[in-house]
Amino acid sequence: MVHGEQISLSTKGFSDIHDLTARVEQVVAKSGIQNGIVCVFAVGSTASVSTIEYEPALSEDFRDQLEKFAPHTMRTRHSETWGDDNGFSHIRATFMGPGVTVPVHDGDLVLGTWQQIVLIDHDNRPRTRKVFVQVLGE
Repeated sequence: MVHGEQISLSTKGFSDIHDLTARVEQVVAKSGIQNGIVCVFAVGSTASVSTIEYEPALSEDFRDQLEKFAPHTMRTRHSETWGDDNGFSHIRATFMGPGVTVPVHDGDLVLGTWQQIVLIDHDNRPRTRKVFVQVLGE
């Protein structure tokens, strides 16, 4: 069986982090699938989906490290070509990847105690983000 749904949310950009765990749990519950996997995928080339302990201090630490890795002020040919100054966001998103796959067992996500599924919007402006959640199993 396969069940998919799209989630939409508003973000601020600049590696704004949002906890998606409860929303993904709702999609899994609605699917009726008890055992399988769920794929959580950011639609777009300047956002990522990952797992992290979602708490304010770690979120700030993570943003600081992303800024060191690919600073929002870095020169990119992409930004020079298109004039949108978001080349850094494409680089961050590409290195992190667009999605995660999480096991589903007895109708529950298999996550660690301090592990949440998050969307990270790397772009340089607020956006409405779309995340596609697809559950596969039985």
